[in-house]
Amino acid sequence: MKQTLLAILAVSLLVAGCGANKKYVDAQVAAAEERSNSKLTAVSSKTDENAEQLARLQSLSSELSRKTDMALNQAAGFEKYQVIWQGEINFGFDQYDIDPEAQAILDEAGRQMTSRKQAIAEIAGYTDRIGSREYNYVLGERRANAVKRYLGDNFSVGMFRMFTVSYGKDKADQMPDQPQAGAKNRRVTVTLWAPPSTETAAAN
Repeated sequence: MKQTLLAILAVSLLVAGCGANKKYVDAQVAAAEERSNSKLTAVSSKTDENAEQLARLQSLSSELSRKTDMALNQAAGFEKYQVIWQGEINFGFDQYDIDPEAQAILDEAGRQMTSRKQAIAEIAGYTDRIGSREYNYVLGERRANAVKRYLGDNFSVGMFRMFTVSYGKDKADQMPDQPQAGAKNRRVTVTLWAPPSTETAAAN
């Protein structure tokens, strides 16, 4: 690299008619090399940062895989599961807090999951049609996670037994021209799945 830079500088100086000596050329080469080294250091630093981010993503992926395996192990024989309970709660505009009316409904879901240790919950969050699709996906997720936290905090339901999803405003239950459509679409549905109970299996 030094030879190339030296040649370029020498040609440039000759064309310009400068009477540069070797010391001057060496100084210019050294300055050019310093600039190159600075750029290489910056690139190296960015590479290290990307490597750290990749490591974090890999760690998150491994943790998600571990939790998924745990859930699958707990729900072995899922093909035999059936819906044992369904409930729905509603939220205020742009809200995701659990009000007393919603608590009463979720308490029943919590009791069901406490008595049926193999039961798992599908928790889906929805929104009204106001706002962007991206914002409403996040809001739906917050609503679903609020329900998940409530069941975990109040009934000690394992996190691996509850699966959340956000549909945002994409799966409206009520059309805009229907009365109170927005309020009814701001909701979370909870569906509990479990294998047939001993009594049911015996009856069959």
